[in-house]
Amino acid sequence: MADFLMPSLGADMEHGKLVEWLVKPGDYVRRGDLVAVVDTDKTVMDVESFEEGVVSELLVEIGQTVPVGTPLARIAQTPAEVEPPPPSKRAPATARGHEDAAAGPPHRVTPPPHPARSAAPITPPVRHLAHQLGVDTDSIRGTGRHGAVTRSDVEHAQSEQVSAEHAQSEQVSAEHAQSEQVSAEHAHPSGGRVRSSPRARRLADQLGVDLASVTGTGPAGAVTAADIERHAEARPATPKAAGASQPQAVEPAARAAPDTVPEAAPEVPQPTATAARERTASLRRAVGALMARSKKTIPHYYLSTTLDLRAAVAWMQSVNAERPVASRLIPSVLLLKAAALAARDVPEVNGFYDDGGFRPSAAVHLGVAVALRHGGLVAPAIHDADTLGVDDLMRQLQDLVGRARAGRLQRAEMADPTLTVTNLGDLGVDSVFGVIYPPQVAMVGFGRVTEQPWARDGLLGVRPVAVATLSADHRVSDGLRGARYLARIDELLQQPEDL
Repeated sequence: MADFLMPSLGADMEHGKLVEWLVKPGDYVRRGDLVAVVDTDKTVMDVESFEEGVVSELLVEIGQTVPVGTPLARIAQTPAEVEPPPPSKRAPATARGHEDAAAGPPHRVTPPPHPARSAAPITPPVRHLAHQLGVDTDSIRGTGRHGAVTRSDVEHAQSEQVSAEHAQSEQVSAEHAQSEQVSAEHAHPSGGRVRSSPRARRLADQLGVDLASVTGTGPAGAVTAADIERHAEARPATPKAAGASQPQAVEPAARAAPDTVPEAAPEVPQPTATAARERTASLRRAVGALMARSKKTIPHYYLSTTLDLRAAVAWMQSVNAERPVASRLIPSVLLLKAAALAARDVPEVNGFYDDGGFRPSAAVHLGVAVALRHGGLVAPAIHDADTLGVDDLMRQLQDLVGRARAGRLQRAEMADPTLTVTNLGDLGVDSVFGVIYPPQVAMVGFGRVTEQPWARDGLLGVRPVAVATLSADHRVSDGLRGARYLARIDELLQQPEDL
């Protein structure tokens, strides 16, 4: 019997909030299977299991905030250990603030008694895929061994569901357009209608906002989603009469997609904006505390150099000329790959300083600083970046940035970076000197690619260049090794075809 604990997802993490369980008692999990979704001060992450066995019981309820190391679930090594679960003491799962008193003494979430399962067997990874795609696994007929539901079964069910929803939405849209025209004529004797985007209309329907009462700030006075949110926050907090003031034409759409608006939808108007501000403030505090700790405990030193990118840019342009737009490379990918390869050659910048000593890493897990839409910063890792080709690195970078901003990162991506890179070139910044993310020992910064005069062999020309900077830990390396690292990046970029 083993406990599945609330993991540490970063040096600054002290607690986490359980957002969702991806398994249930009786499920068989393997090492690496995703079992839960956890919300930290920085982002929402998928957490995998470190054990293999059968989920015996869930110890923490959805919505609870617990300290790092608190048992979340119990995993039995053999099915015989599952029923009944052996008695044991459970660490209290306390929530922050007033939630402690309201929650009362913690209690176990025990599985309801049930006979032999009639649903088809399904593994946690496949169930997680079905959850992401919005597919009901109970309605799928498995084609795998012993009737197990496979990934292809889920994807096929999702494609059928999309086709059915598309046909249904076309019918609903026609009915809605017809009724909208009628209601517009009654609301506006002049025959005009309120200009608004589809997202604004959908948000207005969810928040119970009358579009005619909102002043639009978009093109030609169009009402935007931001206008709807401001109007909803400014109005008095009064109970919403469900369906009382909504036109009849909206009802078919609500019936057609009952899962799009949960029962808690009336709480959206004010708490949503407030929660976003609180989350941003919490993230700022967490980042600020970590950076203050870094500057107090790590003796930083800083170096910079100007990279000659003529060969790299020329090679990239020749490759992109033969590719469709969607698969073209960007300069950042070449810089990331050169930074990863150079870290393999200069190991003093790649690893961790803990327990009073330096622990070099054999792998290069490159942390990439990603700015979040609502403010704040996270730096998830691209694993084994030095072994990836530039195309694979490009795909992983796009996937990582998308999931980071959507709040669906995995535990290892936040806990495993061995070296972090920050690139502010797309914002017009010439150079950036970062603060080291403990327990790492270095941070690399890249500025924008610009054209500058460049003298070589007595000849003056214009070349694309970028400034590379290094912030490093003086307990582990010195200026000699730091300079060698930056020089190695420049050397690698002179032969981009070998990256």
